[in-house]
Amino acid sequence: MFDRDPSGNVLLRVKAVPGSSRSAIAGRLGDRLKVRVSAPPEGGRANRAIRELLAEALGIAPAAVEVVSGHARAEKVVRIAGIEPERIEALARE
Repeated sequence: MFDRDPSGNVLLRVKAVPGSSRSAIAGRLGDRLKVRVSAPPEGGRANRAIRELLAEALGIAPAAVEVVSGHARAEKVVRIAGIEPERIEALARE
């Protein structure tokens, strides 16, 4: 579900579901964290909503969360700075 980059940041594999009735972390889906956001996929709005949702759930600033690949796809990789991988595991269990 996640790896580390050379700088020690967490690289999280995400399955995004934009246009949902509400934004929520839906748990593990295979090797990804499934994330539902109410924002539509146009104009990067869903990507921004994913950043904000993950930042809020982890208690960090949205600037610490960045979509690094899959900008226009449902399967994305998100870089998260300044957290330990155990916190990602806790998100998947909620």
